[in-house]
Amino acid sequence: MVYGYIRVSTDHQTTENQRFEIKKFCEKQDIIIDVWIEETISSTKDLSKRKLGRLLKRINKDDLIIASELSRLGRNLLQVMSILHHCMDVGAKIWTIKDNYRLGSDITSKVLAFAFGLSAEIERNLISQRTKEALVRVKSEGRSIGRPRGSRNADKLMGREGYISQNLANGCPKYAIAKKLHVHRDTLSKFIEKNEIQPIECSNN
Repeated sequence: MVYGYIRVSTDHQTTENQRFEIKKFCEKQDIIIDVWIEETISSTKDLSKRKLGRLLKRINKDDLIIASELSRLGRNLLQVMSILHHCMDVGAKIWTIKDNYRLGSDITSKVLAFAFGLSAEIERNLISQRTKEALVRVKSEGRSIGRPRGSRNADKLMGREGYISQNLANGCPKYAIAKKLHVHRDTLSKFIEKNEIQPIECSNN
């Protein structure tokens, strides 16, 4: 089976250009597309939620997927590598037009797959290294990393504005209110200031 695969990210993009490129290529190569697979979906979506993912589950030995370029298949090198390895395992092939890749079970494809894999590993290591360097820089600048201190406890106060206001009106000190609500006094003070909570006395009719 020969599959023509077309993907665009949004409804504002057209599939016609990719279809034209694939048709033109197939005419020169005397290839007939048996099934067209078209989808409008971001490449950031999980592969299992894409038509391409469902196609890969049923693809067989000697089947061929033709796409305009590798970027139509995956969002990054790691995802493309995963797709390529799956096809190589079952003996299927992937051809792209703009990149001029002919990926299959031959030795050239295996060498290329190794090169892709090495590049993906380097890319992954570089991302990890940049993340570590950024964390070191943030720490050296005296900035805190992660969730702001007390922010988790502040979540406990949501919906307790009326309770806090009433206790303030009754003259209850903030440290005592904070103790009753199981938060730090500073957390309570910041919550009161942020939400502009004022003492409200209950009127007696």
